[in-house]
Amino acid sequence: MKKFLLLLLASSVITAQAQRRQPHNQEGIDASVLQAKTLAYTEVEKRILVVLGDLDQNHRHGNMNVPVEDGRLLRLLTETTNAKNVVEIGTSNGYSGLWFLMALQKTGGHLTTFEIDRNRADQALANFKRAGVEKDVTLVFGNAHENVAELKLDRGIDILFLDADKDGYIDYLEKLIPKLRPGGLVIAHNMNTRQAHLPFVEAITKNPKLETLFLHMDGAGVSVSMKKR
Repeated sequence: MKKFLLLLLASSVITAQAQRRQPHNQEGIDASVLQAKTLAYTEVEKRILVVLGDLDQNHRHGNMNVPVEDGRLLRLLTETTNAKNVVEIGTSNGYSGLWFLMALQKTGGHLTTFEIDRNRADQALANFKRAGVEKDVTLVFGNAHENVAELKLDRGIDILFLDADKDGYIDYLEKLIPKLRPGGLVIAHNMNTRQAHLPFVEAITKNPKLETLFLHMDGAGVSVSMKKR
């Protein structure tokens, strides 16, 4: 009997320890709960989201637009840093630009975006106008490798977004990082292991003046580099 009680006591202790190690919610949270979407807070946001929704549903093919979650990230980083000057390389049809512009409506900032393809540039201008934000964006048509040298701003760049020719990222970085303000961000798209260009990766990870994180690597991949103060 004494031996049985000792075994029972030992079993109870082991069970109690195991229960303490178990999470309180053993079933976890339904993944759908963690998939929040952007909700319109103002009429301006509502208008922009309507255009974004149309582009997402009907005009993605051939335009190489960023995924929705990456667009939301651009908006979040722009608004939380109170960015005034955003420079984008690779406008396409204006999809990512509209995410930037949603934030710039709140910060009072301006987007300067560069596009080499005339058809996409025209689409972007039309989409900016549809969303009612055309006054807050300047689209520069042509080869950005040449045109960025002529970029004149009344203050430093707050956010530089690279989403064009991947092997050209290093050239854009070298030409524009002197114009990036201390504390400003360089955000690069398509930074997954298949698409990232090694010289650019080394430039943003081996420069002690930059602090770099890689995000959304299960998808297209986004790098975010801060220019240290």
